[in-house]
Amino acid sequence: MNTTRQGAAVNARGIGVEGPRGWAFQGIDITAEPGALIAVRGSSGSGRTCLLLALTGRMRITAGEATVAGLPLPKRMGTVRSRTAIAHVPGVVELEPALTVGEHLKEQALLGHRFQGLGASLPWGRRQKEATRARVDAALAAVRLDPGTLVKGLGTAVRDLERIEALRLSVALGIMHGPQLLAVDDVDLKLSAEERTEAWQLLRDLARAGTTIVAAGGGAPADALIVRTTPAPATTAEAEAKSEAEAESTTDAAPADGSDTADRSHPRTDDEEETAHALAETGRS
Repeated sequence: MNTTRQGAAVNARGIGVEGPRGWAFQGIDITAEPGALIAVRGSSGSGRTCLLLALTGRMRITAGEATVAGLPLPKRMGTVRSRTAIAHVPGVVELEPALTVGEHLKEQALLGHRFQGLGASLPWGRRQKEATRARVDAALAAVRLDPGTLVKGLGTAVRDLERIEALRLSVALGIMHGPQLLAVDDVDLKLSAEERTEAWQLLRDLARAGTTIVAAGGGAPADALIVRTTPAPATTAEAEAKSEAEAESTTDAAPADGSDTADRSHPRTDDEEETAHALAETGRS
């Protein structure tokens, strides 16, 4: 694993992504130093996944401006993609249940060699094999996933992993080639309270080691930088004032024929629509 790269600073002002079904998210501001732990909070369908994809150069920002590792988005999306990684993103990058832990790790290591031009000469020599093994061992150590604790070691199929083990494997694959920023989705998905604490501690440790982490989910540690894709709840006074204003506006603007005047220009997508939109935008980028 490449440990020489520094984490990526993230700066965003009023960024948003608008697609055929309206805004996936909008009005997001972020100021984070390299090695920060950024926790993305928001209700289902509020654009958390799309925000992760946008910050890693896998979805085009359509409003506002942002830089990741000093690279402007969306102008330098390709370079940002090469310096970032994503993990545990349903519908975009997922573990294959039938494959084993070892097969996933070997495949990811080989991809790195191919992209870096290390696999051009065949057959592989001892040096390449040793480098691959070292890369895999470093990634496993960083996420504290010990093959000796698994049912069949590296031969354990993904379908037989505990959820926290599968998350650790996903993160290991993501950090294997030393990204400056790693985005992790659904950190708390179907985890117990204890496992959720473990997951966030893992991400916090990776951030402290230098990699900038952007992760979506609840239960983040107190020292994480919180970014919300769903507006924070209003105070009682604010809520009452908003309710009165909306009531007056509805009364004054109601048409004589009683037709519906609700704004449908930006409908909120549910999780399935959000993932489909993310895949479509990723393909276009």
